[in-house]
Amino acid sequence: MRLHQRKQSRLKRKLRIRKKISGTKQHPRLSVFRSAKHIFAQIIDDDSGKTLVAASTHEKEFKSQDKFESKIAAANFIGKLIGKRSIDKGINSVVFDRNGFIYHGRVKAVSEGAREAGLKF
Repeated sequence: MRLHQRKQSRLKRKLRIRKKISGTKQHPRLSVFRSAKHIFAQIIDDDSGKTLVAASTHEKEFKSQDKFESKIAAANFIGKLIGKRSIDKGINSVVFDRNGFIYHGRVKAVSEGAREAGLKF
């Protein structure tokens, strides 16, 4: 019962956030999803409804790395990875979408990694 309430609360927060945040061609949306084990990041153009760049802890490039000391370090790597990929595609600035999660821990680590790679938001 408790888990269901927590997910419902996150989804309500997500809807409140998405009313205000939208990605365009010039400033696409960097959306972060966090599960218990993995972290996913996508850069989305909401005008066309397409994902431009994506990175997650399921990829070969991530799994080929040495073992990370924590999930926060892994999230920071994913942020750097998505930042590098987006700059290679010509995307320099994004709008950050925390997807209803608290801006803390792994969600914050993804954004800091993306900033270190050169993304502006």
